[in-house]
Amino acid sequence: MQALLAFKQGLVDDDNRLLSWERLVQNKDCCQWDGVYCSNHIGHVVKLDLGDQSLQGTISPKLVELQDLEYLNLSFNNFSRSQIPDFIGSLKNLRYLDLSSANFGGEIPYQLENLTHLEYLDLGHSINHANNLNWLSNLSCLKYFDLSYTNLTGVVGWLEAVNMLPKLRNLILQGCNLPPPIISSVSVMNSSKSLVHVDLSYNNLKSSIFQWLSGTHTNLVDLDLSRNNFNGSSIPDYFGNMNSLAYLTLPDSRLKGGIPNSFAKLCRLRELDLWANSLSGQLSDFVETLSKCAQMTLERLDISYTNISGSLPDLTNFLSLKDLSLRGNNLSGRIPESIGQMSKLETIYFGRNSLEGVISESHFSKLSKLTYLDLSSNSLLLNFSFNWIPPFQLRDIKLKSCKMWPSSFPKWLQTQKNYTLLDISDAGISDTIPSWFWDLSQKLKVMDISHNQMRGTVGNIRLEFASPLDLSWNQLEGPIPSILSKVLALDLSHNNFSGAASILCATEDSNLTFLDLSSNHVSGELPDCWIHFKKLVFLDLSNNSLFGKIPTTMGYLFSIETLRLSNNRFVGELPSQLKDCTKLTLFDLGENNLSCSIPEWLGASLPNLGILILQGNQFYSSIPPQLCHLTHIQILDLSNNISGTIPKCLNNLIALAQKGNSSLTIQHYYTYQLDKVFISWPYDDEASLTWKGVRSKYKSTLGLVKSIDLSSNKLIGEIPSH
Repeated sequence: MQALLAFKQGLVDDDNRLLSWERLVQNKDCCQWDGVYCSNHIGHVVKLDLGDQSLQGTISPKLVELQDLEYLNLSFNNFSRSQIPDFIGSLKNLRYLDLSSANFGGEIPYQLENLTHLEYLDLGHSINHANNLNWLSNLSCLKYFDLSYTNLTGVVGWLEAVNMLPKLRNLILQGCNLPPPIISSVSVMNSSKSLVHVDLSYNNLKSSIFQWLSGTHTNLVDLDLSRNNFNGSSIPDYFGNMNSLAYLTLPDSRLKGGIPNSFAKLCRLRELDLWANSLSGQLSDFVETLSKCAQMTLERLDISYTNISGSLPDLTNFLSLKDLSLRGNNLSGRIPESIGQMSKLETIYFGRNSLEGVISESHFSKLSKLTYLDLSSNSLLLNFSFNWIPPFQLRDIKLKSCKMWPSSFPKWLQTQKNYTLLDISDAGISDTIPSWFWDLSQKLKVMDISHNQMRGTVGNIRLEFASPLDLSWNQLEGPIPSILSKVLALDLSHNNFSGAASILCATEDSNLTFLDLSSNHVSGELPDCWIHFKKLVFLDLSNNSLFGKIPTTMGYLFSIETLRLSNNRFVGELPSQLKDCTKLTLFDLGENNLSCSIPEWLGASLPNLGILILQGNQFYSSIPPQLCHLTHIQILDLSNNISGTIPKCLNNLIALAQKGNSSLTIQHYYTYQLDKVFISWPYDDEASLTWKGVRSKYKSTLGLVKSIDLSSNKLIGEIPSH
């Protein structure tokens, strides 16, 4: 008991997870304390299970007094980068040691080599680096070994260390920056025949690792080599000789070619993931190879983004198939109706192909378990009866560019109660949005109904989660929906929304990162409460009926990169507070009634500006020489009423003199957090320029455009030639 109390004294337990250790101390029976287990025979502590208890602090040396301890789990706590105590190597009866995700630091103590009875060792996601694995050689009983995300860059002999573990069944070295192993006939010969699960994903391994794996095929069930660099190698033929293989994961590993004919022998294969490799061949050949032996066992097949071509064959022979992902390939032709007979299907991902034809109710007749559906970016026509009730309840609905027939709003969506993602953009819908649609929005995380001709008003959107919503390019009307405090990204552009801009005012800090209200009928003065939008990266209020002065609190948009206020009726001066928006790359104030001298801070304080448009205002005085500091500027439009001499220092605008750009578009990213995951979403900048009297928009080729416009001014002097 005293050892346990000393151990607790070294910990910081802010959440009182070890409260029972104090409350029950009077009865002196520590075997009843939370996380403590004792032997029924000798009464000594044999197991200490304190994983995920939010503990901090240090580990007391008194722990070594628990000499009968066989099981120690301190995972998912926070030991503040302290070293793993070397005295843990004195707990010689340990069979199980889990210190994963516990925020340890320093080196792995070599004293762990004394734990000769150890069968389970997990140090993953906890140690920064290791200089060697020599201490492994004594752990001959080890069956499970996880060192994920420990930097092993300098451990050239990692493979030899693994080969010294005769009973090892589970090897997990994910994200370890493993150096290419030294392969010899000896290392192949000594490959562990006991291995069942091997995870070497997220390393930079070359195809030489295949040679070592060729000796481990006897019992291997699960092999994960995703996110490696096999540099155009083909999938080894001997993988087909791994008779026990059930899970083969090889996505994004720079593999080429087709699947070997030997895959016809993988009779236990349950999951095959080849996503994002440069494969070749016809899908029908691929399916024929797998169907020879795995048609009864295969549950998941992902060959998305692999350049596979051809048409979709009949897949009904795969009686266990649950997840089928064929996205981003060169597939063409029709989707066979027989897919509706595959009653175990939960996922269909066919998006981004060249599939065509009509999708009817027959395609889903027996798909009661279907949860994820992606038919987007094909040439499909969805023809369902008006009162169709699908057999499924979907979570993800991705039907972008699938045309609805007739062009009415899909009533079957009313039957779907659980969806969190909905994309019916560019679906040819020309109809009034029914009121029931907004009542289904409570669980939404992502919604895109853009690029249709939907009419009506936006109802009461009740959101449990902060969501990105895209309602742009429709014919929606009414006031701006009052959801700015609930969403992460909102695009209402190119609609008929109206009403006062005062609704934009927030009373608390917002997580909004993207807001596009352009090309509507919003009117009035902008509210001066932008202090609450510090996470905004993109703001477009152009082409509305806004007037008055630009609010000074816009200077609090510290994250803003794109700011468009053009084609309104703003007046007065540019507030100097905008100089604090130092991340600005596009600033468009064109076609307003602003009246002041061009501020010096535009050049002195906004070093990242690439596009600056001031045309169509009442700016006066001369061009400030500080604009010559804008070395990234590629579009500069100063067509106004300014006078004076053209500064010779315009020579410094070197980006204007360079040809083109590294990409056609000018792309930015805004980031939001969804379900504790940070998601980066791209958007492309857009700018309008006048060329030979014609004003045109540039977006898909904006990266190639270089322009300086000094027209409609009273300037004197020469435009610098370089």
